[in-house]
Amino acid sequence: MTPKRFITLLVRVAVLALAAHAVAACGSGGGTATALPKTTSGQTATVGVANSGLGKILVDSQGRTLYRFRQDSGPTSACAGPCASTWPPLRANTKPRAGSEASASMLATSTRSDGKPQVTYNGHPLYLYQGDQKPGDTNGQGVTAFGAAWFALSAAGTQVSAQPSGSGGGSSSGGGDGY
Repeated sequence: MTPKRFITLLVRVAVLALAAHAVAACGSGGGTATALPKTTSGQTATVGVANSGLGKILVDSQGRTLYRFRQDSGPTSACAGPCASTWPPLRANTKPRAGSEASASMLATSTRSDGKPQVTYNGHPLYLYQGDQKPGDTNGQGVTAFGAAWFALSAAGTQVSAQPSGSGGGSSSGGGDGY
């Protein structure tokens, strides 16, 4: 191999290594932690806590933001049909498990109108949002749809009224009251 080819090969390897490093560094976007929530025993949790542009919020087993619907009455869901297509309820086939920063005593299920269970936290039915494309997205925060506003929840089980620190937040409907 000639010195010129050897140098060209080294440059290509260096460029590929730098590109791979850049892709890995950008994977989670916005500095949001995307680690999957675990229980203290190391199992995947149904509900956990993750850092986001809103602060520490509840997430599902895949790191996706969980929301509450202000239209719900206690643990009874008011979101069905088209609403549940846009805001899918968090389901659990077994007893839900709390991640190490979530409170197991606040975690339960309620029965939806279809007879199937929905996970609740601090008495609030939990939902995902179709507008969130990846773990850490909070595009549903503050969105008013299907008759009321939607908010992420803190580990204490209260709604987070802040808006995301970056782009991608929903339209604001004003502050929350912590319920």
